[in-house]
Amino acid sequence: MSTFIHQDKTVFYDLQGDENKPVLLLLNGIMMSTASWEPFMPAFRNELRVLRVDFFDQGQSARMENDYTQQVQVNLLLALLDHLGLSCVHLAGISYGGSVAMQFAAAHPNRVEKLMLFNATAKTTPWLKAIGDGWNAVAESRDGNAYYHIAIPYIYSPSFYNRNLDWMEARKEKLIPIFSNPSFLDAMIRLTKSAESHDVEAHLPTLDVPTLVIASDHDFLTPPAEQRAIVKAMPNAELVVYEGCGHASMYEKPSLFVSTILGFILEDGQYTI
Repeated sequence: MSTFIHQDKTVFYDLQGDENKPVLLLLNGIMMSTASWEPFMPAFRNELRVLRVDFFDQGQSARMENDYTQQVQVNLLLALLDHLGLSCVHLAGISYGGSVAMQFAAAHPNRVEKLMLFNATAKTTPWLKAIGDGWNAVAESRDGNAYYHIAIPYIYSPSFYNRNLDWMEARKEKLIPIFSNPSFLDAMIRLTKSAESHDVEAHLPTLDVPTLVIASDHDFLTPPAEQRAIVKAMPNAELVVYEGCGHASMYEKPSLFVSTILGFILEDGQYTI
């Protein structure tokens, strides 16, 4: 576990694995941190050198004081790669992390060997912004229980939620105290607002990075039509659809999530499930 200073603020990151293996940079969803990837690390470490990072306003990285756009996170990633002397990485992002990944790849395509986008969208639609506005309105109330119930159930498919009630209850007990912390809620408000201006649609036709786009057929936040539009617009992109899965695909389909990333990075040519 390490830190470096960017724009006078501390950035927390973790780099593990053999220096001779391909580098995978994992980008967090909006409510995630580097710790969220820990269950997947044993599988990834066997084959890859894995880099995790907390965006500003996430995990152990510094908190921001004012509103900003996701360009701040793109700049953070560029500074991190330069700090570590990494010229090119395989880049995988889920949800919020997928948005930042697309923006980074559009701005710095020479720094991305392969791109993997899980449950991502090319722009923040009015639908998605309205959901974020709802999250922020509840966050302003400082009611951690209400914030949990407005945000968490909808990121899972109904079938997963109903089959895993004990697991969901454990998540609830863990998350509500975190969601009751005003500092966390203020950070979430800023993170949510930072995604409002996300829009890379105009860049996709010229973004020729090999890309795998992953959709979930029961994703109610970023529906599969959003991922199909990304694949249609990009010249070198393929689509994989996880069936019976919601927005939190890494948790609902962990084995498939791992095999998708390893297969796409390590196999030559097209990768299919």
